[in-house]
Amino acid sequence: MSKAGRSASVQYSHKGFRISFARTQVMGIVNVTPDSFSDGGKYHDPAQALAHARRLAQQGADIIDIGGESSRPGAAPTSVEEELARVIPVVRALAKSISHIPISIDTYKPEVAAAALAEGAVMINDISGLRNPAMASLAAKTKAPVVVMHMKGTPQNMQRNPTYKDVVAEVKEFFLERIKTLGRMGVKKIILDPGIGFGKTANHNLMLLNRLEEIAALGYPLLVGLSRKSFIGKALGADTEDRETGGVAANAIAIAKGARIIRVHDAGLGRQTAIMADCIRLGKKPVDRRGQTGP
Repeated sequence: MSKAGRSASVQYSHKGFRISFARTQVMGIVNVTPDSFSDGGKYHDPAQALAHARRLAQQGADIIDIGGESSRPGAAPTSVEEELARVIPVVRALAKSISHIPISIDTYKPEVAAAALAEGAVMINDISGLRNPAMASLAAKTKAPVVVMHMKGTPQNMQRNPTYKDVVAEVKEFFLERIKTLGRMGVKKIILDPGIGFGKTANHNLMLLNRLEEIAALGYPLLVGLSRKSFIGKALGADTEDRETGGVAANAIAIAKGARIIRVHDAGLGRQTAIMADCIRLGKKPVDRRGQTGP
């Protein structure tokens, strides 16, 4: 079996949840922020964020990803205290009300990740790729699955003329270093995210998707966050609210090339995309074990 094929047999278990990558997982986005690029301010209030998370679950999300700091280009950093105040009430309430769907905490701050895990979150989604040793230590200690994302620079400067000799080769090199370093620290449940839109031009993003199977060949589950991204807008000449169809096409191709988690704003549309792409990829309808728990 190829390394790319191995990721399909991977299952990550934590806190009674078992996340299988035999079929594509749909991760629904909950931004508890006033300034995210797509829906900033819509769910800043904890009650609104909780209601939105429940809608995503009803639409078919396999994972709910909760974040309290915008990572759009040029976004100002949020303090630990403010981020905790935004996300912890939502994580706590959601873990109690929707116990069959795992919660992911979208943060690069170990203090926020630790608090969220203590309140019921199951996995960590870190845009900085766990480059903070404290975050890596937390992941090793808790054995939580982690999303390791590639980003050139920081949200404050990442889109200031990003350059690569070979964007795919450099992203792969970053992942190989992270896998080796994190493995030595005891972090085993790794999911890779090439960081579409993070320190990359539109053409860099298109090339990463064009050659995504090269990253999938590393043998780890692969997540892509394409929903409403600017590279879709540039390709289609579409405003943020008119990028859903382009996102469906991009996600379907990403799944065909090895992605096993798609991170989306519209979980219903994402679920239909994942099911159809999986049916074609597998030559049959995949077994649906959404929310399955077990050791």
